[in-house]
Amino acid sequence: MLLSDTFSFWRAWLRAPRSVGAVVPSGPSLARLMTRHVNHRHGPVIELGPGTGVFTRALLAGGLPTHRLALVEADPVFADALSQRYPEARVLRMDAAQLGETLPLFGDERASAVISGLPLLSMPPEQVAAIIRGVFEQQLHADGALYQFTYGTRCPLPRQLLDQLDLEAVRIGSVLFNLPPATVYRIGRRQCKRVAA
Repeated sequence: MLLSDTFSFWRAWLRAPRSVGAVVPSGPSLARLMTRHVNHRHGPVIELGPGTGVFTRALLAGGLPTHRLALVEADPVFADALSQRYPEARVLRMDAAQLGETLPLFGDERASAVISGLPLLSMPPEQVAAIIRGVFEQQLHADGALYQFTYGTRCPLPRQLLDQLDLEAVRIGSVLFNLPPATVYRIGRRQCKRVAA
């Protein structure tokens, strides 16, 4: 991680600590766990709340072409830095809760995966619901998945929301050496629905 990224992160945290959700950027071990199951050959990838680009770098290191990546970032400072660093990526300066009101980011092609660095536990429930609905109803391929990390002890999506959208959350691992330790979930449509479709 670049020193300038760390300073940018801290400045963003001082401006709006609840929207950043951590006091330090995610570490490389968490970035690897978050991106290791993403198969970009099945479609483009959307990243929510990329911040300084820790997960972005891991996605690109895994072979994702930059032009197949959409970065949804509400913080204007982070968005400007991402645009300069990754000019071939699609950088959208917007709240991820607007994804349901936005045309699919890659036209007729839906995303194969969504990587979320958003602090869902510190967001209002209606904002979380809008984000998840937008991802699954508008942006994500039928077999695609959302990868979300949390510093909490369980999945950051409420059971009621998962049930309403017929989703399942599977814990795929934890990173104890991240600061703070984090757990990653893969959230996708329930298997029985996909088989029946």
